[in-house]
Amino acid sequence: MLSLKKPVKQYYSEPEAAHTLCITLEALHEILDTHVFTPEHTRPGELEFTHAEMVLLSVWAQPERGHNVVTMPHRD
Repeated sequence: MLSLKKPVKQYYSEPEAAHTLCITLEALHEILDTHVFTPEHTRPGELEFTHAEMVLLSVWAQPERGHNVVTMPHRD
């Protein structure tokens, strides 16, 4: 999981985010489609992530470490 230390970068591209999280780009897209986007509000072609967003993505990427995080209900 990422730490809350001062961010090294201001923004992470999708490939950089996936690499930093030690997951594939496809796994990153699956996480985003599951937790962030809906069929009505689809994932854009390209995204950039802040350090704070990377921390949240790291929880979703490794759910066994996120057992103390309350899961938000899926948006319909």
